[in-house]
Amino acid sequence: MKLFLEKNTFIDTSEPIDISIPLSDTEENPKAWYVEKPTFEPVRNKNYIGSVLEGGDVNFRDVFFNPHGHGTHTECLGHITEQVYSINKTLDTFFFNAKLITITPLERKNKDGNLDLVISPWQIENLIDDCEALIIRTSPNSIEKKSMNYSATNPPYYDVDCVALLLEKGIKHLLIDLPSVDRESDNGKLAFHHAFWEVPKNPNFDRTITEMIYVDDTVEDGEYILNLQVAPFENDASPSRPVLYKQKKS
Repeated sequence: MKLFLEKNTFIDTSEPIDISIPLSDTEENPKAWYVEKPTFEPVRNKNYIGSVLEGGDVNFRDVFFNPHGHGTHTECLGHITEQVYSINKTLDTFFFNAKLITITPLERKNKDGNLDLVISPWQIENLIDDCEALIIRTSPNSIEKKSMNYSATNPPYYDVDCVALLLEKGIKHLLIDLPSVDRESDNGKLAFHHAFWEVPKNPNFDRTITEMIYVDDTVEDGEYILNLQVAPFENDASPSRPVLYKQKKS
């Protein structure tokens, strides 16, 4: 189906580009923040078993997972505030003008003298335009991102000075293929999170961060329409399914 955006511009809804990582109970499911893999278990009691294979009428399974640690998720400022604000209430529109860019994190010494991989403002300032959503793919872009255990690996992260540039460009929704915008071990500062949501001085309820996406190399950098779908959880974060659509001319 063609969905027209403005005169002579449309998206084809039959050509989605899904940039989420599915949640599964296999060892291949990505992990971060020292969580174990998700579990999908049939409900079991003395009168019932939720598994057709084991003689039940239907498959009826409990699912245990962590939104932040088990794959693609979208979070709001409730991630870092005393009151746990809900992503289901703060994200109330779902289509956005978006741009996809690709960046190679660069080595930089941290305060301990060790090397980190960091994305700095000067790397992105000439690549982004005024838009509602920015998707950043990091290079190298191994398929291993879809099954990586990031715990204790000090993954690449973003310099907090990137935030001023993002806000200047009007970006409300940031999507990344890393487990966090901040350094894995930063003594709980979460400087980027705080700056992006302007917590605590001027809390912003409109902005979201989506982490642990995967954008295949076949998807070209450029402008898209983003459909940011989240499961309706009353929680600071929810599993999500960001989907891109190419903008076409009729």
